[in-house]
Amino acid sequence: MPVFGTCAGLVLLSKTDVLAGLEGDVERNGFGRQRDSFEAGIAVAGLDQNFPGIFIRAPYLKSVGDDVEVLAKIDDDRIIAAKRGNVLVTAFHPELSDDTRMHQMFLDMVKA
Repeated sequence: MPVFGTCAGLVLLSKTDVLAGLEGDVERNGFGRQRDSFEAGIAVAGLDQNFPGIFIRAPYLKSVGDDVEVLAKIDDDRIIAAKRGNVLVTAFHPELSDDTRMHQMFLDMVKA
């Protein structure tokens, strides 16, 4: 079954955690505390323009397995979006922006 995990969902879907959706080493609260939350334009593979990433006490992936496709990184190569098979994860909250392209990406995965 396809699944899309955002923020804490990324943590739960990493192989090092509960649901084992993809292999990855997660840094929880990797960008700091609540007061360190921020927004940034993100270059995401498959999207023609930057995506408005909203990070709220966000995790990130420090590394991923060979079968995981990295879709986006930020700053110093922290992985913030990835997919493997029918699993899509983001460190940011696409549902908090008006941009629906990440959700469309997931729907395209479901259709496939």
